[in-house]
Amino acid sequence: MGVNTLAKQEEYIRKPDWLKIKLNTNDSYTGLKKMMREENLHTVCEEARCPNIHECWAERKTATFMILGDICTRACRFCAVKTGLPSELDLGEPERVAKSVKTMGLKHVVITAVARDDLKDGGAKVFAETVRAIRRKSPFCTIEVLPSDMMGSLDNLKILMDARPNILNHNIETVKRLTQRVRARATYERSLLVLKNAKELHPNIPTKSSLMIGLGETKEEIIETMDDLRAHDVDILTIGQYLQPTKSHIKLEKYWSPEEFAELKEIAMTKGFSHCESGPLVRSSYHADEQVNEAQARQEAMKVKED
Repeated sequence: MGVNTLAKQEEYIRKPDWLKIKLNTNDSYTGLKKMMREENLHTVCEEARCPNIHECWAERKTATFMILGDICTRACRFCAVKTGLPSELDLGEPERVAKSVKTMGLKHVVITAVARDDLKDGGAKVFAETVRAIRRKSPFCTIEVLPSDMMGSLDNLKILMDARPNILNHNIETVKRLTQRVRARATYERSLLVLKNAKELHPNIPTKSSLMIGLGETKEEIIETMDDLRAHDVDILTIGQYLQPTKSHIKLEKYWSPEEFAELKEIAMTKGFSHCESGPLVRSSYHADEQVNEAQARQEAMKVKED
């Protein structure tokens, strides 16, 4: 066996059985996909190649819309979303998103976006108007927003938070040591600051962050990240397995087992998170409706206990 063949075998990590996905392409899924194209809308479910798209879309309980176009001004090494310089801003997008949320009868909606560093407000005004438009058309639907760091601008974050989403989600993505190699233009400290500022602006709005593992981080570094998030009053944490989108993306170093994910969840809950979703296929918006409901119930229970 040649040296090149051995090298290739060492580079290739076989996908374990627990990461096999059962596809569900029922009428609900295909109908939703058709509607997205007709309304000229984008979803992170599709753009980021989420492994749970068939489950979430088939049930129609929650969906993640990606606003501000489908071209990101950043080029993070883990992300499958297209990068480049966006050419326009679609001001009619908030109403189309709200219309689709109502048509789908969603109980919970996640609004995320590409990073728009080309805009002075980082897209905050469109974010805020999308929240308001959904509230007008679907007043009982809970709304989660997942913005970029908007270059750390407190003014931009305030524009978004003043629209009063039900939950503010900003992803830390990876441990501190790996941030510079994994993310583009984002910093570990700035992401923590976004989460801290969001909580200070509106203390009653839960904050959430997500961590992907399998990039070479250690268990100790994951726990340190948990501590940093809790030090900034983050309420909800999701932990999922990094899946390398293409060979040109940052290399996968390890598949963490379901048992390891379960242990990380236990550790997170002892740290004081009101909810932790941890598993190989978990993504930031996976079971997002259940996350916010459980977190709110836990917070209310703690208040009663304190009284």
